[in-house]
Amino acid sequence: MIITKLSEVEKSPNPHNVDARKVFDSPHATVVVITLQPGESLKKHKTPVDVFFYVLEGTGIVEIGDEQAEVTKDSLVESPARIPHRWINESSEVFRVLVAKVPKPVEETKLL
Repeated sequence: MIITKLSEVEKSPNPHNVDARKVFDSPHATVVVITLQPGESLKKHKTPVDVFFYVLEGTGIVEIGDEQAEVTKDSLVESPARIPHRWINESSEVFRVLVAKVPKPVEETKLL
């Protein structure tokens, strides 16, 4: 059995300059936990594979394609491959999202 504690995983460098920690990485999938402090956001980008997001904590804004919605804890959001998306934290609290990429991408994510 493998147990991973988020607090023990080092932050991964990323072009968004936010707290992103890879908590699972296999030949088949990658899972990252992103923490956005108040006022932080991701840059709009495209991933080469389908992604699903699970909101672990807080309230944030998700943009996928031309759609935008406010989401809260325990929300699951699906994002199809190659569709521009981003996350925004306009709240005064921490916003934390689990990001699962399945299958594991063989191409890099592209910033827009």
